[in-house]
Amino acid sequence: MTALSVLDLSPIVEGSDASRSLANSLDLARHAERLGYKRYWLAEHHNMPGIASAATAVVIAHVAGGTKTIRVGAGGIMLPNHAPLVIAEQFGTLAALHPGRIDLGLGRAPGTDMGTARALRRNLEASDNFPQDVVELMGYFQPAEEGQRIRAVPGEGQKVPVWILGSSLYGAQLAAMLGLPYAFASHFAPAELDHALEIYRSRFQPSEQLDKPYVMLGLNVFAAPADAEAKLLFTSLQQAFVNLRTGRPGRLPPPVEGYDQTLEPMAKTMLSQALSCAVVGSPETVRQGIDAFVRRTGADELMVTAQIFDHAARVRSFEILAEAHKSLSQAA
Repeated sequence: MTALSVLDLSPIVEGSDASRSLANSLDLARHAERLGYKRYWLAEHHNMPGIASAATAVVIAHVAGGTKTIRVGAGGIMLPNHAPLVIAEQFGTLAALHPGRIDLGLGRAPGTDMGTARALRRNLEASDNFPQDVVELMGYFQPAEEGQRIRAVPGEGQKVPVWILGSSLYGAQLAAMLGLPYAFASHFAPAELDHALEIYRSRFQPSEQLDKPYVMLGLNVFAAPADAEAKLLFTSLQQAFVNLRTGRPGRLPPPVEGYDQTLEPMAKTMLSQALSCAVVGSPETVRQGIDAFVRRTGADELMVTAQIFDHAARVRSFEILAEAHKSLSQAA
């Protein structure tokens, strides 16, 4: 049965702050570990008032230090924002502290607006070097050779699994060429999903890390005891998306009854497209939804995200999903 994992942006909700969000992330990770989720990934975003995971490696250390068995990683590190050697040292350190539990997902996008990207990178042409930077970074994880002048310590000799992240065909091609596992951001950019999967699977070249294609797909899952309650919870993400796409990013807002009735047609169309990979509803609705999504895509793993305003409701959502997944596994 397809594995389940968690993608967390450590949302900062209205009326709260980053300290509470980071505490909630650790609490959710501990629940995910207890419930049998495979991984807990955190995402790099910058200049976002509603996201607390900007210093992603630091937050990974926070979560890994407070859990015991679940894999913890980056979904992902936006590599053009960083020198490959620095990331090799950071994740080499994490792997030394938490052996066998650290993943490194790499993305090409800035994870922010262009003004902030300039502040981060200084050189906006860095994204053009993404394939070379990925290869350079992976090289730092290899055992050091005799006379090697630049080494990642910690880092060298560490078996840190590297993933390619993407929301377009570019990442699919690169992951296939390098023989790496591929994570597609279908939870917010599903337009190229089917084409990207076809390219990745058909062009995959086996590597030292991976002998056959392995796909993880992002999926929004909002689960509650009843469909109506889950749909209400979902309105927080809908509001956040509309705010972001209209240049008004902010903290995650509380749910709003009848929110869809207040939307302009253009906003409704945008949401229906961007959030089409979403399963929202009761336990049975969720069970049927994830089953249908996996059957359609053939995903090896689902990376589930849920931007839910109330932390207790968020934990409950992941509990309901875990039970639905268990039911499907037993049926299979």
